[in-house]
Amino acid sequence: MTAAEMQQAEQDLIDQGVSVEQLMRRAGQGAAQMIWRIAADMPTLVLCGPGNNGGDGYVIAQWLLEKGVDVRVAAPLDPKTEAASHAKSLWRGKTLPLADAEPAPQFVDCLFGTGLTRAIGEDWFGHFSHLSAGAKRRVAIDLPSGIESDHGLCLNDGPGFQMTIALGAFKPAHFLEPARSKMGKLVGIDIGISADSRFEILPQPRISAPSPEDHKYSRGLVAVVAGAMTGAAQLTALAAQQSGAGYVKIFARPGFTAPHPSIVIETVNDSGDLQQKLVDSRISAIVIGPGLGRDDQAMELLNAALTVDKPLLLDADALIVAGTQFATMVKARTAETIATPHAGEFAALMPGDLHHKLEDSRKLAGQSGCTILLKGPDTIIVHPGGAASISDSSSAWLSTAGTGDVLAGIIASRLATGLSGYKAACEGQWLHSRAAILAGPAFTPEMLINQLPATLQECL
Repeated sequence: MTAAEMQQAEQDLIDQGVSVEQLMRRAGQGAAQMIWRIAADMPTLVLCGPGNNGGDGYVIAQWLLEKGVDVRVAAPLDPKTEAASHAKSLWRGKTLPLADAEPAPQFVDCLFGTGLTRAIGEDWFGHFSHLSAGAKRRVAIDLPSGIESDHGLCLNDGPGFQMTIALGAFKPAHFLEPARSKMGKLVGIDIGISADSRFEILPQPRISAPSPEDHKYSRGLVAVVAGAMTGAAQLTALAAQQSGAGYVKIFARPGFTAPHPSIVIETVNDSGDLQQKLVDSRISAIVIGPGLGRDDQAMELLNAALTVDKPLLLDADALIVAGTQFATMVKARTAETIATPHAGEFAALMPGDLHHKLEDSRKLAGQSGCTILLKGPDTIIVHPGGAASISDSSSAWLSTAGTGDVLAGIIASRLATGLSGYKAACEGQWLHSRAAILAGPAFTPEMLINQLPATLQECL
């Protein structure tokens, strides 16, 4: 949940008769039990801020103290909320001024949690850094201090943590870079929050095997439009084939060589010829962009594909060619449309710095009426209506040329089965990430493609 959603969800509980003190006790004791289970005997310093995150810290410290842990509290100020003041009144251990505290083997960060919007001042942050650097084990409560909760921004260049304990619900920052890399292991504490959110973690898909009645066309014919750089289109076609499409065709200029005997080549002479051939009723989904090129001919091919009323995936060069006209070009389509930009391609569609990935992706999805999959170590998939999913498992080895072409083919194979653009993008992203994990380190795009049948098997 975002900070505002979390605040409203907590208020709903309070309106039902649950006090702030009760919520704080649930959160603090739940976090303390998690800390105790992992590092029961480790001397601990709990850094408590003046807000309710600091109040959680006093609850944690008292619970650990009662378990016999050597625990101290450091605080820059007295609590400023009634609930935090109450929690401090129940604390029976020693409290040190922030400037006088010394590092302990375990550091528990309760300085600031959800809702921080500006950087921590240098005085406090200097002491914070000293105490965290001197610890062998660092645990953040709700969020590491210095992290902005809704967008995953690092307001301060803080340390990394071994574990982050989310209270009540996970926040976007728990899964968005650059904040995610600071978190370590993520765990959650249930405090009774029950509310809907437009943001979810990408689930493993459930995929049905072909029935006895299925044939190559019913399983989906994927049309891949090739351009100037033919290797990218070949990777996309092979990925579509290995991830379940019943039939794959590459539509290419004369002289194109098939990457595999089972991939059919359809020769096209110009954009008009392409348009006529793409209206074939047997085609279930179209991919254009990988290796398309960025010249006038590429724009002509793109316009031809956009006019065909079939599910369409736009990637790579197609996005660069469309540029700032992308939303206008796509908005008029009635068929499902997916765009899969990386950060650089996204900047071509919406010029400017990409600071708020979730909000910016939602804005573009709303303007264009199509599903946006923003690729990266924290890939986000956004529905035009605003619902969003994020991939929480990825491989850094995907930072390899050609893996984006593979993703386009996987998603197209799911789109060709009749899924909505959003669902196809979600399923395709999960399969792509899982295949990368199975491929191990230093794989090629071809090696990634070879892992796709195994990823499908896990989803049947």
